[in-house]
Amino acid sequence: MRRQGKSALLVVWDNASWHRSREVRQWVRAHNREAKRTGGVRLVLCQLPAKSPWLNRIEPHWVHGKKAIVEPQRMLAAAEMMTRVYTYYGCKPFPLLSH
Repeated sequence: MRRQGKSALLVVWDNASWHRSREVRQWVRAHNREAKRTGGVRLVLCQLPAKSPWLNRIEPHWVHGKKAIVEPQRMLAAAEMMTRVYTYYGCKPFPLLSH
């Protein structure tokens, strides 16, 4: 959305613990400070109400993907998990975000 020379990206997500984590909140605050300083795109976070999976359009895809990717018997290494996600969803990897 662009208004009066400002731009923002509206991010709508569920209440997953990592969405609310201190690390994510700190990263978003730092990103928004930098965006304000440089004229970049700010992030506006909007969380969905708790226990409302029908409002989250990605939920059905996530549930099926999770069942296809994870192994209940063991914890997957990060690299293996990423490879499985990219393969299952047929997407290319993007560079990881830095702190």
